[in-house]
Amino acid sequence: MIDLKTFIQEYLNNEGKLDCKDAYKISAKTKTSIGEVGQCAKDLDIRISGCELGQFGKLRGTGEYNQEADEKLKPFVNDENRITCKDARAQAGGIGLKNIRGTLKENNTDVTFCELGCFKEKKRSRLYLKTKTWIENESGELLFGKGKTEVLEHIETEGSIAKAAEKLGMNYKKAWTHVKILQKNLDDVLVESHKGGGEQGGSRLTPKADEFIKNYKKLQHEIEEYANERFKELFLKPRNKKEFK
Repeated sequence: MIDLKTFIQEYLNNEGKLDCKDAYKISAKTKTSIGEVGQCAKDLDIRISGCELGQFGKLRGTGEYNQEADEKLKPFVNDENRITCKDARAQAGGIGLKNIRGTLKENNTDVTFCELGCFKEKKRSRLYLKTKTWIENESGELLFGKGKTEVLEHIETEGSIAKAAEKLGMNYKKAWTHVKILQKNLDDVLVESHKGGGEQGGSRLTPKADEFIKNYKKLQHEIEEYANERFKELFLKPRNKKEFK
């Protein structure tokens, strides 16, 4: 009986590499797992070539988009537009790997965890969306934003403008200036200060300030949610070009 190493040596291509499709043939003929074939090739210092899913080698640019392939692949593609090698290959029944390969390429879908062990996770540049929201008046003056919200929140937590300023790493004058600008532009009292010690002393936010903070945070959260979903659509899960034809 011919052993696995001999089979691999017999199937090497003209470049001395083992093509992906031949590795699967060897797996079927020897009744060994595809992972064992990949490991054996690695032990022999033989490189795998011609990935049938188009991730590396001479088949990278071949194949065309196929609607049926797209429908079969969709349930297995994760939120990062990735699919495992095993799941992608399993959808080839009746339509062929060429259509799977072309559809993956058209949709810019990455394949992870190669069954031959050529790669586990394909590394890709990670993109992040950052949003910043603030409210201005018609003159372009800042009314409300993240920085001023933090000042108010620390005043409420610390019970003092001076302690809030210390926590934020700024001097008292700057913290109080933030409050004065807010109160002037919003035309409302946001911070009430009381002299003396005990529970009656220090500074507290007014109900109006609490309302502004709550509404600002809600607005920021909703903007971030929408922006992140739109970001994923545009940058992480490219739309199928067929939709635009």
